Amino acid sequence: MTQVRGCNLPDDLLYDVDNHTWFQETGDGKVKLGMTTVATALAGEIVAFTPKKVGRSVSAGKSVATIESGKWVGPAKSAAAGTIVEVNEAMVSKPNTANDDPYGAGWLVILDPEDWASVKPTLTPGSEVAAPYEAKMDADGFAGCEAA
Repeated sequence: MTQVRGCNLPDDLLYDVDNHTWFQETGDGKVKLGMTTVATALAGEIVAFTPKKVGRSVSAGKSVATIESGKWVGPAKSAAAGTIVEVNEAMVSKPNTANDDPYGAGWLVILDPEDWASVKPTLTPGSEVAAPYEAKMDADGFAGCEAA
């Protein structure tokens, strides 16, 4: 597990650092998407999770869900285009699960990506994520997860 300024970033995931999201291949051609601990620390307590519906297509760089906290309302963006095949219904009823377990029970959606082979190389592997996240935190003036 990589740690950057107190933020956990599991090595077995792929990261879209700019959008604070992670991807995990599910083994059947689909990918699970969620928010990083950096995203949850920046947002604070998540109070609402409004996912797009199963069957909806999303374009690369567009939202798969709207996340709302006491500090922020905004999109959870996907680096990959595709069709939403599953949403985390448990997050709808208990959105702060993303604060408690962002890499486990707090996942957002499962996507059937359109062109994963071309998107995957644009994401940062967990084993290489420390330097890009340090740079992003510097650029954003973010002290770290423990300071949030």
